Amino acid sequence: MNADSSLLRKASIDAQEIIESTRRWLERVVIGLNLCPFAVTPWRQGRIRFSVSAATSPQQLAEDLVEALLSLQASDPAECETSLLIHPGVLSDFVDYNDFLDLADQLLEQLALDGVIQIASFHPDYQFADSAPDDPANCTNRSPYPMLHLLREDSIAAATEPLSDPNLIYQRNIQTLRKLGLDGWRALLDR
Repeated sequence: MNADSSLLRKASIDAQEIIESTRRWLERVVIGLNLCPFAVTPWRQGRIRFSVSAATSPQQLAEDLVEALLSLQASDPAECETSLLIHPGVLSDFVDYNDFLDLADQLLEQLALDGVIQIASFHPDYQFADSAPDDPANCTNRSPYPMLHLLREDSIAAATEPLSDPNLIYQRNIQTLRKLGLDGWRALLDR
């Protein structure tokens, strides 16, 4: 086995471990705490695409994001409802990650996907504006790795249509996580 094939095999193993860690987080936290009541159906039906970017620069990640956006757009929703682009090698600093979200929105506009696909943000150090770093409410958007969640706007509209006030989900999530606390959060992740 040459050095290149050994590196590719290791990268493949690492990517699989990253996906498995993300799957556990999705199952235990997002679905387990009912943070997103719309996630359970595509999860059970296997319609969530997990991909790991090998990007080590924001430019490389932007290229991977374009590819992921176009791939989701071209996919049949019955096969792929939503997509997680996990990028462990770039934007580990939350401020840099947060700045990148402006570029992500620009890419949506350039691809004429604004209003078609939405990008939700998740990061291990996620922090809402005007919140303390140790506020458990930040955990609503904390994930094991930095990632961009690509969602179809039609799916969001269909999922929220029966709800009288979809903002109640966000408020309930904050209450759930503050009640759980940071120690409970860590215990949930370490399980």
